Amino acid sequence: DVRLLESGGGLVQPGGSLRLSCAAAGFTFGTYAMAWFRQAPGKEREFVAAITHRGAPTNYADSVTGRFTISRDNNRNALYLQMNNLQPEDTAVYFCAASTLWVEEAKDYDYWGQGTQVTVSP
Repeated sequence: DVRLLESGGGLVQPGGSLRLSCAAAGFTFGTYAMAWFRQAPGKEREFVAAITHRGAPTNYADSVTGRFTISRDNNRNALYLQMNNLQPEDTAVYFCAASTLWVEEAKDYDYWGQGTQVTVSP
């Protein structure tokens, strides 16, 4: 079975940092582009960052460029998102996703995790 399991979320103060991880199993991780999406209460799921199957290039939403870094370790079947200078507007459930395409549209992603909550509050 395909599994994507996110971890690393939590409560952090504005300006703080978190590192999210996504453990993948059940598919050939190294052949899939991977991405992070997020969904805040009452809002649609939005693209955050993506990385090709080889680890480069990467792509970021304008709102996180310069603050977030996506990376992957194909030997460990793992995806990461380093988030720095977090702000209250970053509060959301963060999802990792896998696609055979290099895209930003959620509808084009084949596999999804259950998400991890990130809350940024004083």
